[in-house]
Amino acid sequence: MDLSDTRPKTPKGDRFAIPSAAWAENVYQLMLRIREFEDKVYESFLSGLVQGTTHLCQGQEAVAVGTTVALRADDYLTYTYRGHGTCIARGMSLEYAFAEIFGRSTGVSGGLGGSMHLTDMGIGLLGSFAIVGAGIPVGVGAGISAMERGQGQVSVTFFGDGATNIGAFHESMNLAAVWRLPVIFVCENNLYGEYSPIATTTPVQDLAVRAASYAMPSYTVDGNDVGEVYLAASKAVAKARRAGGPTLIECKTYRQCGHSRSDPANYRPAGELEFWLRRDPLALFRARVLEEGVITRTRLEELEIQTKQEILTAAQRAAAAPLPAIRDLSDATYSQSGIA
Repeated sequence: MDLSDTRPKTPKGDRFAIPSAAWAENVYQLMLRIREFEDKVYESFLSGLVQGTTHLCQGQEAVAVGTTVALRADDYLTYTYRGHGTCIARGMSLEYAFAEIFGRSTGVSGGLGGSMHLTDMGIGLLGSFAIVGAGIPVGVGAGISAMERGQGQVSVTFFGDGATNIGAFHESMNLAAVWRLPVIFVCENNLYGEYSPIATTTPVQDLAVRAASYAMPSYTVDGNDVGEVYLAASKAVAKARRAGGPTLIECKTYRQCGHSRSDPANYRPAGELEFWLRRDPLALFRARVLEEGVITRTRLEELEIQTKQEILTAAQRAAAAPLPAIRDLSDATYSQSGIA
């Protein structure tokens, strides 16, 4: 395999300028939180705290952070079963996220949803979806709601490269374009649909070209460069807020782990993982802020120590929470319409 074929294509234009040290610290710490959170989830699975499966996103942190920091507090998000990073970047409680994954009653869904269904409607997290692409039409529905409300809200829907081959993707793109909905479609192209390399399932290398079928603007960006993701997301969000319609953003990235907790990813060609580890999004951003003198090495180390402790404390508190009681699950399953 020629690894140069997988190198992200940087869009033409000026390099993103880091606006301030405060912005850089926030972005770096959010990516750190995601990385440490996912590492702790994996460790917790090995120790028996996590039942079922998990889908981790180490290596994809820049996509979640670069997109969410471009949003307002009242915007909507839908995301995939590999969506822990989006939830954390958006501000979900670390303790309650761990508790949900551990199946505890203090979890964001009372321990009933688990790893693949982290949801917090209070901060616009409409839900992760275990079915490939299922969140895309829901994100479009949120876009319709935002348009009808007329308060400048936008809807962002995250999905993987494999989802661009299903009907819901194309139907959603078409409807969003026809109705000029305030929806940003974010494709996390990590080069694999479960265990299948994208080249074996998809006839195009740059998935963003599919937006042209719907007269929709698109960007293909380096999904491991948080600044590039933020710049593209900011442009798409601004366009959507002024009733300019939807945008597709393809983020070329890579998951450093296997598809799920039981996947050793032995199908990857020799050298591929090492190639992408050299493009780790945290390392890239860390190197840049040091090079430009935006944050000192001492401050970065403080953030790293602080974040590790934050994650450890949240996980310990979550693990100590009680399991859900045996009860009627009707209230958690059905809407209460009041109709007898």
